Amino acid sequence: MNRFALLISRGITRVTEAALGPYQSAVIRIGFAATWLLFLLREFPHRQEMYGPDAPWAWGLAQQLIANNHAFTALMWSDSQVWFEIVYALAVVSSALLLLGWRTRAMSVLFMIGVLSLQNRSIFMGDGGDNVIHLMSIYLVFTRCGQVWSLDARRARRTDDARARGELPRATGADRVGPVLWAVLGLALAVATGAGRLSGGWLAVFWGLWAVQGLWWLVGRRARSAEPRILLDIVANTVHNAAMFVIMAEACLIYSTAGWYKIQGSRWQDGTAVYYPLHLDYFSPWPALSDLLASHGIMVMLVTYGTVMAQVAFPFTLFNRRVKNVLLGVMMVEHAAIAVILGLPFFSLAMIAADAVFLPTPFLRRLGGWAARARRELSSRRGGTLPGPRKQEPRTEETTEHTHVGFTA
Repeated sequence: MNRFALLISRGITRVTEAALGPYQSAVIRIGFAATWLLFLLREFPHRQEMYGPDAPWAWGLAQQLIANNHAFTALMWSDSQVWFEIVYALAVVSSALLLLGWRTRAMSVLFMIGVLSLQNRSIFMGDGGDNVIHLMSIYLVFTRCGQVWSLDARRARRTDDARARGELPRATGADRVGPVLWAVLGLALAVATGAGRLSGGWLAVFWGLWAVQGLWWLVGRRARSAEPRILLDIVANTVHNAAMFVIMAEACLIYSTAGWYKIQGSRWQDGTAVYYPLHLDYFSPWPALSDLLASHGIMVMLVTYGTVMAQVAFPFTLFNRRVKNVLLGVMMVEHAAIAVILGLPFFSLAMIAADAVFLPTPFLRRLGGWAARARRELSSRRGGTLPGPRKQEPRTEETTEHTHVGFTA
């Protein structure tokens, strides 16, 4: 009984004392922000036909659907061309800033608004990859995904270094952008609420997120003791870890359901399912390559059965780290092949980003080191100078300095 109580105590401590998976949450943030950004940029010439006034799913039809399912989309606030361009630009800018890790708390919310606004406007335009982005954009709001590999983390390090050199008073908050951004977003939220554009659950969600950030800044700036700040850190860590668990469960659910549904299909049972999409013009960006693969029956059968087995087995491999890492690499290679052979790059990028939550931390650390060395070498070739390598520990602006907390990691 004492051992069981000790295990429970250790588990609670581990969940609350730190935001777990800082590198995994960072790569998820970068992956999904990059996927959505690239998609928006590629479809920029066709944005009117997909989500704008010229969309086949007319604004009136979308309005009727939203009235029934109560989904959120800012594009239903007005049918004007100017408003559509503003929302589309907001989606592009928020994706880019979230990718860079600038004010990740605020950008994650704006990123979610952009994703939901466009996808819920024309629900028949999406595929499986869009559904994954749709869900992950919501989950990212509750993560501390800017602890590493972000402008927020770099700003926090520089602030700490300045304080260590005595350049900044310890009790003075140096950040002014965060509170200003918080005030601007609050004003925009008040205008939308006053105009009757928000109601019900979404009204509570957005005002709740805004109020939590204000409370965090107020406690960090005004609290005379450390207890309130510690309590907020515990809550933030718990929410982050719960969101990361949901992301992992979602990835497992996607693969397991896809695998078990495939088992029920006759084409997957006889090993010919992969043959048919290779002969569809819509999924053949490289016809010669598709014909070459389809001409080898053994290869088609192995890929068909291998796909089903990998998807069904993946959730169970999480109990063995080595097997999981091997199968994870296989799944990522498979998605990369789908991107090239079937012409589904954004679906594949979305799935690879979802898979990244299971990547081992040592590998991600090495990956970050390789990227930093490549950046320094590129800068040196151009005649620039960069400081030597420095180990980047998972941290947030909130955990390093509570007196200037804004919309950060």
